[in-house]
Amino acid sequence: MPITSIDVVALDAQAVRTTIDLVSLAAADDWRKPTPCEGWTLYGLVAHMTAQHYGFAAASTGVGELSAWGWRPLGDDPVAAYRAAAEHVLAAFAEDGVLERIFPLPEFGAEVPGAQAAGFHLVDYVVHGWDVAKTLGVSVEFAPEVLDATLEIAKAVPDGEMRRAPGSSFGPVVAYSGGVKLDHIVALLGRSPSWR
Repeated sequence: MPITSIDVVALDAQAVRTTIDLVSLAAADDWRKPTPCEGWTLYGLVAHMTAQHYGFAAASTGVGELSAWGWRPLGDDPVAAYRAAAEHVLAAFAEDGVLERIFPLPEFGAEVPGAQAAGFHLVDYVVHGWDVAKTLGVSVEFAPEVLDATLEIAKAVPDGEMRRAPGSSFGPVVAYSGGVKLDHIVALLGRSPSWR
């Protein structure tokens, strides 16, 4: 069943708030740990997540410059820096009429309707929530409706050679036959559910 524009904002907010909770669990010695995102430590992953929040928030106002998506130092308190970025994008997405706007997404080389952009953001933060949880060795739970919507969007992400290109947002699909919906989602987007 397709999700509505109103649903996608609420579902995305749930996913983002879950990532805030997860990132808040990081201790000082966790920031150097490797993550399921190849080549990134937890610090690098959270810096990427922070930059993406600011980028999507800028896109919601029509700003299409790639600089809006740039990495920002996380400073002495990476958790607080991440929380501020997350709250910033949540406020941007909560504005009236935001989903009827066109979002310029220079990282993707496209302009898309706001509802579609919020769907992209939802997928990113469910998957990155899983990344952070795996890195920290903790479990993560998303509401069933969040996972249902994310799975439908993940199924629509094209597979193929472009996923093997340097800098691709997602790796090639990983074979998965279990019954855990979150594991199915991450496998569709190129992560091994058994990553340790």
